[in-house]
Amino acid sequence: MDDVITGSTGGFEMRVLHAPVTVGNQAWTLSRAERELGNKSDVVVNYNTWIQYRADRVLSTYQTKDWREIFHRWFFGLSAPFRYQVLHYYFGRSSLVFDDLPHHNVSPFLDLKIARFLGRKIFMTLQGCDARLAAQSNRRNDYTPCAEGKCSAYANCVSTVDAQRQTMIDSVLPLCDRVFYLNPELGHYVPDATFMPYTIVDIDAIDVEAPSRRERPRIIHAPSDPNIKGTPLILEALDRLKSRFDFDLVLVDGKPHHEAMEIYKSADLVIDQVFAGWYGGFAVEVMAMGKPVAAAIRQADLKFIPSEMREQIPVLSVDPSSLTEDLAKILERRNEWDQIGLAGRQYVERWHHPRRIAKAMNRIYKDPSAPFEILEAS
Repeated sequence: MDDVITGSTGGFEMRVLHAPVTVGNQAWTLSRAERELGNKSDVVVNYNTWIQYRADRVLSTYQTKDWREIFHRWFFGLSAPFRYQVLHYYFGRSSLVFDDLPHHNVSPFLDLKIARFLGRKIFMTLQGCDARLAAQSNRRNDYTPCAEGKCSAYANCVSTVDAQRQTMIDSVLPLCDRVFYLNPELGHYVPDATFMPYTIVDIDAIDVEAPSRRERPRIIHAPSDPNIKGTPLILEALDRLKSRFDFDLVLVDGKPHHEAMEIYKSADLVIDQVFAGWYGGFAVEVMAMGKPVAAAIRQADLKFIPSEMREQIPVLSVDPSSLTEDLAKILERRNEWDQIGLAGRQYVERWHHPRRIAKAMNRIYKDPSAPFEILEAS
């Protein structure tokens, strides 16, 4: 890795670390765009998952018992504040939060505190269940993943994890120079934080694959977590529609990210999720391909995103309480899918382009009080 920082950037504008996880490919794509701006921007994760998102360095395997791998985590976490000027953490964790190794999780956030002591710039991006308070989400929303029979962790969240999340919000986030969140609902729980759009895909590297004119349209859904995404409800609605519409349904699950992306190219219509109140990173990937996307958008949360972005959302809105008929109306509009898909591509170019967001973050890395602005010019 890099030498200890002593004031010099070693020819780079800034040295930026993204750690300790890369949920949804967010950290990787933002980091690559930051490199284009002349930064030494690295993604270093404690472990990888079956999705196999890319990272510059994976320190160990999940739940490792190898003391050498555990040492690598400790050494990297403790030395990172001396190697990087900017530390950008994710999912409510720092490199010394060993969520998969409870017996070794003895000094969580020590690296973050060292970074603060050294005067480094510290940022946190929250992504969903790291800061969503399950009990509050359940009370606030008619439809939410945080409910019995939807998320298997709900009971544990209410009894234990919500308190841990609140402690992280109250005690850890104030140590950061700036906090961001990717799902607008989190604005209810971290009111001093800032909404950031997903930067999960290099949009310029994605070719537009317009919906086909095949006789039977192909609908794709990716049930990475079926109960949270509302997959049973989606499948039930589509089953009711079989007698009225002719279509093929493809479920993409258990595939490495690069394989899943190849399958998405064949979609004519994509159904994302119906409980989270927002579209997911999967939706951004397929909108970049020019695919029309359906998802449930919670209107009460949209006050947390830019007004211009709110006005331009091209997602075909569905409601869990009327999902069958909402999907029927979408299937009846097949002649509009090309136009809707093109609008989706233009939308992600405007709001989810990694280079634009990297430029906004670059300004904030230098001055954490600067406004987070995704400017029109790329």
